Amino acid sequence: MLKTKGLPLSYIEISKDNLIYNIKQFKGLLKKDTKVAAVIKSNAYGHGDVEVAKITSPYIDYFQVDSIEEAERVTKVTKKPILILGYLNEDGIRRAIRIKAIICAFDMIHLLKINHEAVVSKNKIKVHLAIDSYLGREGIMPSHSENIIKEIKNLKNIVLDGIYSHFANIEDTMNSTHANRQIDTYHGCVKIFRENGYPNINTHISATSGILVYEKGENLHSIVRLGVGLYGMWPSDHLEFLNKKKIILKPVLRWVTHVAQVKVVPANYPIGYGLTYITKKATKIAVIPQGYFDGLTRFMSNNGEFLIKGKRVKILGRVAMNMTVVDVSHIKDVRADDEVVIIGKQNKGNITSEEMAKESNTINYEVTTRISALLPKVII
Repeated sequence: MLKTKGLPLSYIEISKDNLIYNIKQFKGLLKKDTKVAAVIKSNAYGHGDVEVAKITSPYIDYFQVDSIEEAERVTKVTKKPILILGYLNEDGIRRAIRIKAIICAFDMIHLLKINHEAVVSKNKIKVHLAIDSYLGREGIMPSHSENIIKEIKNLKNIVLDGIYSHFANIEDTMNSTHANRQIDTYHGCVKIFRENGYPNINTHISATSGILVYEKGENLHSIVRLGVGLYGMWPSDHLEFLNKKKIILKPVLRWVTHVAQVKVVPANYPIGYGLTYITKKATKIAVIPQGYFDGLTRFMSNNGEFLIKGKRVKILGRVAMNMTVVDVSHIKDVRADDEVVIIGKQNKGNITSEEMAKESNTINYEVTTRISALLPKVII
């Protein structure tokens, strides 16, 4: 465990070893020719985009982000190519051209904007085109593939480097009907592009779930996008059950804070806003300086637990903006500045993002992504 001297009051601890370990686990499932894009969008799912980029850069081939702001931060710490999968307006396109990022285009209107900015700046820009293969989100309709190829060839400042798509629910291995429909549709588009002037175009459709369910070391596509698995989280309980004998994933993040105050309140005493908890007896409580501004959800009010001295402590009352109260009646010698773990291990105790997700009626990587980017990162 880290010594607290010199550390912030609250912070996110990132395990360098576990990040690298998880990358190697997934690389072991892929053929050597398959390139890995580390997905560090949305503050690297709460883990810190710059911090993760610095650690993982020697082990991956691309970084994938969502915005130009993310790309500009990351390009300062790595020379690896950066894929921007989010939408860029004219200003974003100009900035992306400046840092030589790979821009992803959603449709012909978007391609025309990208080409215009490339012409004005007297540059050529690599572009990956989104294919909407039954996700119902961004991208061209598959039936438009041949027509858009003809139009792209007239855009002299665009270098079409790749086409890509997204799975909608491939983690549902009990019913693969929709996933197979998506695969067939996307493969049909890949064939059209390869037969119409793009024989060596890059292709990617698989995120973590796709790597586990679909790619299976077959080198089906030139790039995979490793997101949630990079951070030691499984896309679903079912995929963990099916794959835990093949690979082991190690959580990368530990969310740490420290006790702000300890005191005893009498019976019939309200705890927090809305009077949602009234003590039944004299209760020793600890005030914890983290709340929904920091990324805790109010779903954990009267529900979630933290760790203090390796023991679980129950949240009492509502999670507030900057503070949460826990019951420490069962723990001796709790004092101000004692370490509190919100996610991660402490002594023999462990609270996972999966557990917090169940308490909050959501998914594990929403839990970590919700963590405030303002919390300092400590690399171990």
